Amino acid sequence: MQEEVRNFISSKVDENIEYLKRLFKDNSDMVFREFYIGEIKAAIVYIDGMGDKMLLNDLLRGLMNRYRYVKDVRMVKERLITVSDMREIVDLRKGIDLVLSGETLMLLEGMKSFYVLATRAWPVRGIAEPSGETVLRGSRDGFTETLRFNTALIRRRIRDTRLKIVPKPLGVRSKTDVVVVYIDDIVNEGALKELMKRLDSIKIDAILDSGYVEQLIEDNKWSFFPQIQSTERPDVVASALYEGRIAIVVDNSPFAIIVPTTMANLFQSPDDYYQRWIYSSTIRIIRFISIIITLIMPAFYVAVTSFHTGIIPTKLAYFIAASREGVPFPAFVEAIIMELSFALLLESVARLPKSIGATTGIVGGLIIGQAAVQAGIVSPIMIIIVSVTAITNFTTPNYEMTSAFRLVRFLLIIAAAIAGLYGIMIGLVITLVHLIKLKSFGVSYLAPMVNENANDFKDMYFRAPIRFLKKRPKYMNTGDKIRQR
Repeated sequence: MQEEVRNFISSKVDENIEYLKRLFKDNSDMVFREFYIGEIKAAIVYIDGMGDKMLLNDLLRGLMNRYRYVKDVRMVKERLITVSDMREIVDLRKGIDLVLSGETLMLLEGMKSFYVLATRAWPVRGIAEPSGETVLRGSRDGFTETLRFNTALIRRRIRDTRLKIVPKPLGVRSKTDVVVVYIDDIVNEGALKELMKRLDSIKIDAILDSGYVEQLIEDNKWSFFPQIQSTERPDVVASALYEGRIAIVVDNSPFAIIVPTTMANLFQSPDDYYQRWIYSSTIRIIRFISIIITLIMPAFYVAVTSFHTGIIPTKLAYFIAASREGVPFPAFVEAIIMELSFALLLESVARLPKSIGATTGIVGGLIIGQAAVQAGIVSPIMIIIVSVTAITNFTTPNYEMTSAFRLVRFLLIIAAAIAGLYGIMIGLVITLVHLIKLKSFGVSYLAPMVNENANDFKDMYFRAPIRFLKKRPKYMNTGDKIRQR
């Protein structure tokens, strides 16, 4: 069994190297390089593949060639080490954590401390356009898996000394680098305190993606609806920070998460603010109409064909009856079959390689729909309803919200099969009550829909011209409340 990591360091380089070699036994990527600076014994420790070898080679060349200038250990730091970012540490545990993060330890004979050299240089993916969020107008750079690249993309958009990037490592074993980003004089102080409290309460072996953090800090773990916004776009994060919200950026993840989040935030696209207000307002109205269609249309069809045929116009009733002739299942089973088929198709397309995924989805949908109609399993009108529902569902910019609507739609179909239109109304009322009770870090999930401040409605169902958006949202309870002076 491996010995426990100690926190003190010996003044003898050989003793420290021997201890570190025992600690990192059976790790072929650990590099221990011992050398002399004049008469002073020294050593560096780093992980092969995570340290910048060119930088280290230049450093060693300079140290070993300039030994005649060394009179004592302190001169090594003051005159010989040519690394721009370095610090002195006495806690060996912290030093080991930094080595595992890609830094280099330098040990010198006679010192009961050591130097940490910033030499991180692991393989990285270049900055590219976000794959999950289509850009019509606006910046096309997206987050990567490297934390410092992501914070630089945010810093580039907020050149303000009041922008704070606070480190918050998470994971007992993984020690994943996590930062909390906010603007000091704008941020919602209550939400910030609550976020820090929840992050401090996380005790888990590993944080492999921002999705772990999202699930561990959300308010209601049983809700269908996402209470935290995730994004690959740095301009979305910058916009949220200017509204007093808080971003959490996790190393190894190209998705940043934003809190607090409201339902309105998840219906808004960055492109809404880059186009003229009249176009953006029209698109938003279309989105809200699409929500109503995607939630109610299949359930309404089941209700009227099973319970309320009298409200259907005569000609339409004849058409529906003719189209359902020969279909062996009731409308409820028919709707469930098609909804499940569509959900399975979406999942399979998402897992396929991109080069064949789109084609397979289109061809698969056509084949399944045509075959189902010809076999008499479903009616043509049900194919039309499911297709329209799918199209309207994807007008919502946030994918997690579309998934939530899909689940609610299933429940409404079941409610319609049990009690017709009354079942739909009861299901919608229950959903609305749940949304009213839902909060995200102290902010109402339905804000500003349930907010009595008229100013907040300028950026809700429609977007007013930017010159009229002079104040930040009141429901966010920000520090600085004015954004146009």
